[in-house]
Amino acid sequence: MEASACKDPREEVIQAWYMDDSDEDQRLPHHREPKEYVSLDRLSELGVLSWRLKADIYETDEELKKIREARGYTYMDFCDLCPERMPNYEQKIKNFFEEHLHIDEEIRYCVEGSGYFDVRDEKDDWIRVWVKKGGMIVLPAGIYHRFTLDSNNYIKAMRLFVGEPVWTPYNRPHDDLPARKEYLDGFAKKEVAANHAVNAAA
Repeated sequence: MEASACKDPREEVIQAWYMDDSDEDQRLPHHREPKEYVSLDRLSELGVLSWRLKADIYETDEELKKIREARGYTYMDFCDLCPERMPNYEQKIKNFFEEHLHIDEEIRYCVEGSGYFDVRDEKDDWIRVWVKKGGMIVLPAGIYHRFTLDSNNYIKAMRLFVGEPVWTPYNRPHDDLPARKEYLDGFAKKEVAANHAVNAAA
């Protein structure tokens, strides 16, 4: 069997890597040297879920419909980000790039263009998640993150939400919020479970 046949199809529209500490343009890839890629399975350990969907048929896509029904995403709208269409573009992009968290999930489905969603791992290192057309990600409530366009300067993203949307960002530090504590508690339980599994296998 060819190696390409085993490849996760999501990796064609969602890629992730550890970021360097450079202050250069936030829209650049910011790979470490040497590059350190992060698997989508590793992202899922951080609570970041991902799918590859058919962006050209999002209005009738049965897979998207199933995800929405299973996860209770009743609200939907679009965010069109580019210099020509967004008032106060430069300021908005700076605001999105401020490190923050939400008390609910952040669900984004890229139907055109591309962009970077940066998330913190358990050691507080930044992982850059590049989402392209057809990629959908869910950032869990309580995870510190930020967003920026890449050098193409364009993304059209579907925003999904459970019930009425609340877009309030809580800029870091907001470690006292229940959503943050629940997120960290979830990690502690995962680590304990992983340690039990390792001990059992030893």
